[in-house]
Amino acid sequence: MSSPFQKNLRNLAIGLLLGLALGLWFGVNLGRGRNLFCNPFARQTIGGQLKETGTLVLDKGGQALEESGKAIRKAVR
Repeated sequence: MSSPFQKNLRNLAIGLLLGLALGLWFGVNLGRGRNLFCNPFARQTIGGQLKETGTLVLDKGGQALEESGKAIRKAVR
């Protein structure tokens, strides 16, 4: 029979391993800008990469237009 100390130690070790595995899974997905529950080892398709890049380009272009518009408004005043 195992003592209560051994059971607690085993449960602690299992909890730490599961926490480490889930943290790694979620961390990789967050680092790649994906949903938390996606497969972190799956390769992104070419279409997905193009869509992501296009979205980034549109966002940055919109920000640049807003900043230039603000600069023009300040210069006109």
